[in-house]
Amino acid sequence: MATMNAEKQALLDAIERDRDMLVDFFARFVGTPSPNPPGDTRKAVAHIARFLEAQGHAFRLVDPDPLQANVVGTTDGAAPGKHLVLNGHIDVFPVEEGDARWTHGPWSGAVADGKVWGRGACDMKAGTTASIMTYHYLSRMRSRWKGRLTLTCVSDEETFGPMGARHLVEKVPEVLGDCLLNGEPSSPFSIRFGEKGPLWLAFEVRTRGAHGAYVHASENAAKLAARLIQDLEAVTEIRPDMPPDVARALAEARETTDRAMGPGSADIVPRVTLNIGRVAGGLKVNMVADRVRVEADIRLPVGVELATVMAEVEKVLARHPQATMEVINFQPPSSCDPFSEMVGHLQDNVQHLRGFRPKPIVSLGGTDARLWRYRAIPAYVYGPPPAGMGSFDEHVSIDDFLHVVRSHVLSAYDYLSRG
Repeated sequence: MATMNAEKQALLDAIERDRDMLVDFFARFVGTPSPNPPGDTRKAVAHIARFLEAQGHAFRLVDPDPLQANVVGTTDGAAPGKHLVLNGHIDVFPVEEGDARWTHGPWSGAVADGKVWGRGACDMKAGTTASIMTYHYLSRMRSRWKGRLTLTCVSDEETFGPMGARHLVEKVPEVLGDCLLNGEPSSPFSIRFGEKGPLWLAFEVRTRGAHGAYVHASENAAKLAARLIQDLEAVTEIRPDMPPDVARALAEARETTDRAMGPGSADIVPRVTLNIGRVAGGLKVNMVADRVRVEADIRLPVGVELATVMAEVEKVLARHPQATMEVINFQPPSSCDPFSEMVGHLQDNVQHLRGFRPKPIVSLGGTDARLWRYRAIPAYVYGPPPAGMGSFDEHVSIDDFLHVVRSHVLSAYDYLSRG
């Protein structure tokens, strides 16, 4: 179990003293709109910058697009050592204007009923605040740890990060480090060490078309598309060649996986899944459809290669000569050591704080952490529950928010002080 030495107890005491400040920063952050699209995060970036400037912390803006800058800060400890990177995103999902289902306004940042409410509360301004505050508290006690700590708050995660984390890992070497800690929504009971990879494919089925009464004159693109969709289920029969440590972690965390992502999640984490997200076509009810577009979201688990899935898709296409295909997007699955030093620090500190040990799992959805894993840098996600994520009444309880802050601060300190 994690020991609470004088330095770690001082960190916990500081967090407790600063409780009102932490909640206020978080609530104001949520109350600063940063939807993407359209992707203008300037006001939210300014909110972060004002805090870092007021505290005297080193940082700079990296802005390939001035409308959506990234905040990058680096501080060094008392001696050379390991390099820990903190990562969170500033942009959030958009909100449908006039959606009356919100108990509190989506951009209110309201503090009510022991929770902070608003779009981005859990995805992921709570976790990004945890990164900022970890940088803040550890910067104030640099003489007590070794190595380097880097903060990355990015503005373009919701569109896969071309102006955000992808730009940083490709163009800003200081953000790479030895390990990454991220606070995306997950569950206090789980630590995400990997994630499935999305493969988005678009199929277009074309025929001659005809009057709806003259069905003999043309094949119907809608009917052909329906058969194509059914045949694509073949990809779900692919079985992964999973690394033994990943397989072990998933087997040990079945209950936690279902708890974190909903019943049935443990069954599909190691499987290829197919979702038909969009079907569009036809001009009129009394016309034989001559063009239908189908967009499919295929998720690859750790241990399944793109080539394996595409080979199965090509077999399906061979049976449907009226169909063509294009790749809209692909991000490979990713994973790192589920039993690493950072996992141990998080488990020990959560055990001390809350009396249980979170289990390492692979997530269904994606995060920017994958970009560090692609470069063989272990990257871990520990964040609040996904309450209302992508829907209405998004919120995070103040208790869960402060727990994530404490867990990140203590685990970052352990990682750097024991280097």
